[in-house]
Amino acid sequence: MALDIGDAAPEFNLKNANASVGESRLTLEQSRKQNGLIVVFECNHCPYVIASISRLESMAADAESMGIGFVGINSNDPEVYPNDSFEHMEKRAENMSYAYLHDETQTVAHAYEAKRTPEFFLFDQHLKLVYKGRMDDSPRDPAQVQTNELRDAVDAMLRGDAPVVAETESIGCSVKWKA
Repeated sequence: MALDIGDAAPEFNLKNANASVGESRLTLEQSRKQNGLIVVFECNHCPYVIASISRLESMAADAESMGIGFVGINSNDPEVYPNDSFEHMEKRAENMSYAYLHDETQTVAHAYEAKRTPEFFLFDQHLKLVYKGRMDDSPRDPAQVQTNELRDAVDAMLRGDAPVVAETESIGCSVKWKA
């Protein structure tokens, strides 16, 4: 079953690798703020995520200032990609300003139908899906960014409008599924 624009955010209750932000486990309800929530599926090893770290941090700070929650979720199989283990997530989270959640069973990634890292899901104040896809058109090279679909969707949502572009294909590494 596809997660379509207008659908409710799938629930989650996941272990948080970032002890400086939030509880040791966070739920969907705990992650949202008054104006909504951004969920980004990410990981530690993907070069697209690594090249986007400063933009992820900037988007998280902007979301905070606009009353929108922001959480990262790592659903990769750490057996195949040890760098995506919870211990490595904790190490990376030392330099993160937002919650970094571990989807050990990959149930949440399946519920959101996440395909790649990074991949973004923007939910409004009622936790209805407003936008899904990429942050911008150049995750590997910030100097080449020409479109900012996630930011455009956030701005439209806050104005009370539907985004001009509500879905894009994310650009990045595939989610590393368990066998």
